[in-house]
Amino acid sequence: MSTSSVLQPALVSAQPPEWSGAVWIGDVDIETALPDRLALDGAQGYSRARLLVRRSADPLGFVDLPIVSEGIDTHELVEAVRKLNVHGAESLPEGDGAEPDITVVICTRDRIDHLRGALASVLEVDYPSFEVVVVDNASATDATTRYVTELGDPRVRVVSEPVAGLSRARNTGLRAARHSIVAFTDDDVAVDARWLSSIARGFARDARVACVSGIVPSGEIRTQAQAYFDRRVGWASSVTPRIFSLAEPPADVPLFPFQVGIYGTGANFAVRRDRMFDLGGFDEALGVGSPTNGGEDLDMFFRVLMAGDKLVYEPAAIVWHRHRADSDALAVQARGYGLGLGAWLTTVATNRRSALLAARVAFRRLGSTVVLSARMSKVASPPEDLADDLPEGIGRMELLSIAKGPGALRRSRKEGRKRQPLLEVNRAPVLG
Repeated sequence: MSTSSVLQPALVSAQPPEWSGAVWIGDVDIETALPDRLALDGAQGYSRARLLVRRSADPLGFVDLPIVSEGIDTHELVEAVRKLNVHGAESLPEGDGAEPDITVVICTRDRIDHLRGALASVLEVDYPSFEVVVVDNASATDATTRYVTELGDPRVRVVSEPVAGLSRARNTGLRAARHSIVAFTDDDVAVDARWLSSIARGFARDARVACVSGIVPSGEIRTQAQAYFDRRVGWASSVTPRIFSLAEPPADVPLFPFQVGIYGTGANFAVRRDRMFDLGGFDEALGVGSPTNGGEDLDMFFRVLMAGDKLVYEPAAIVWHRHRADSDALAVQARGYGLGLGAWLTTVATNRRSALLAARVAFRRLGSTVVLSARMSKVASPPEDLADDLPEGIGRMELLSIAKGPGALRRSRKEGRKRQPLLEVNRAPVLG
């Protein structure tokens, strides 16, 4: 007798798929007993499914399967899992299993519809003690404040940051946080139920860990714009835990520590609050809402390593991301990523210590530098099956924006946006 079960999508989509190549996305735990068939909730209009395969909390990789009658055959799933190239993770210490209190910071600006879903997923995490600080950043109305207040959940509070800028908002979240570990995510995501447990696991791996990042898989691919962005970024390209340290450069990262894309992204990382104050906080001249429009996460990952601390990449800390669904929004995002990267590279080049290190690494690894540059150019260009429905020259647009980064950084500095603003403030939490 055949049996079946129902898998839920990573993100609930209010709109149906707009593209014949749309992919239904979810996850499955192979530690649990699997029925003969797995039904997929909300699979109407999708022909293929992408599943993140997990063994309990740990991700093993992604499999792609055909959808038949809004479901998948478990035998095909098992066969696909067998073919996964699962490398044995390097032996990393597990720590003592401690679960410290954590503050979750979500920065938002006039996006209540997005915030509802993100906040709901955070409040459902399986973790003993956490608070949520929603930073209302330069919003045009009081809708965010009213929404959070009306929730009536004692774990959640809202603080206001009137000056626009993601770095500014994140610094406000750090100041407001009551706990020693502060986890950041965005308002257009859904976090996994074991997100905070996995973050705590990352910090427990080594006493010198100041930052933990996780994977950020695409949670929705129903348009060509989302498909392009999914192929463009590598936020879930590795499911192997890593510890990064400037004192122990990894042999497989030739341009370390400048290959910042391997460390994670701003939608999913956590930091030790005290160390962030030691480093002066996020650079206000970087990030969405400033003239540079990005780069603040790359900058912080890099500064953590340059300070001699360790950064843990913990793939079990999973945050599903909803990419921009239309071409206009995608074009804005592409330009922003280019500007942010160019601005961050400018901060590297204008700091004597990091500039000297960059010159040494580039000299020793000239071939790797050329290969990485060529790969970046190729990845930025849309593949033929997506190009017709995307902004013309979107890959070139992003690369050209990198050259505009230095000018954007100068404009940010002229606005008075500081490099290390938290060096000048009290570390006591600011209560909202």
